[in-house]
Amino acid sequence: MKKTMYYCVAGIALSISVNAQVGIGTSSPNALLDVNGSTTLRKELRVGGTSGTAGNPGLNGQVLVSQGEGLPPVWKSVNVSFMEEGQYKLINSYLTSDQTGISGLSNGVAGDGIYKNTVGSDISDTSGGNWVKIPGLVDNFIIKNGKNRLTYQFQTGVEMKAPAAATSQSITFTCGVFRNNKVVAVRPDRIASNNNTDKNGFQDYIFTLNYTEQNVPVGTQKVEVACRKIESSSIDSQFTIGRNISNSNTISNAFNLESDFKVDIIEYVTYKTN
Repeated sequence: MKKTMYYCVAGIALSISVNAQVGIGTSSPNALLDVNGSTTLRKELRVGGTSGTAGNPGLNGQVLVSQGEGLPPVWKSVNVSFMEEGQYKLINSYLTSDQTGISGLSNGVAGDGIYKNTVGSDISDTSGGNWVKIPGLVDNFIIKNGKNRLTYQFQTGVEMKAPAAATSQSITFTCGVFRNNKVVAVRPDRIASNNNTDKNGFQDYIFTLNYTEQNVPVGTQKVEVACRKIESSSIDSQFTIGRNISNSNTISNAFNLESDFKVDIIEYVTYKTN
């Protein structure tokens, strides 16, 4: 039968059983050392020691990992960057792609003639141009920390086919990022051809937009991409964004010209104190 002796040391309930179990804050220890309460560790923690060695304190940045019941824990190096207060850390990334693109701004559709946009203007306001969304480039997420950075990376292929392959043609266009239907960033550009008889008048181009928005309000956010035609040297020029003009041509396809959109959410690290 196990017998237990009880001592009171400096106001701490301490029990020592005859089979060498020690309890601190408990009269019924369930292990060699059973601590019922908070613990303060003033120096290193060593594991795996013996009667002749002090044990392993681990290396800087390592964490103590359990190996399961009956086995001693071990120090492990993990490929995780710990989040320090006062730094910006990547919280989440969203990547979307689209091969449907925009084909409704092609021949017979005149440009809107609007060259400038204002941050915060609504996508439905035609005084800022006739925007057309790229259907597959939509991201929905929630911002939890008002101190943040959102980085947008958009790339798409643009294709034009001049009505006369041997003549110079050009189309000016712009694409933009919209958050909750409001303009965040826009970039104008121009695709041009000069005597493309060797490609039957086809001209391809890569459009890229990179932008970082700071301190986006806390709450639900919806981010999309839209483009519009500003002007064309010939209304008969065919024009697509994010896809090929025709599946019968040997110049390109929807995969070559697909649109890709990446959003990185970076938030400022703070820790709540009780």
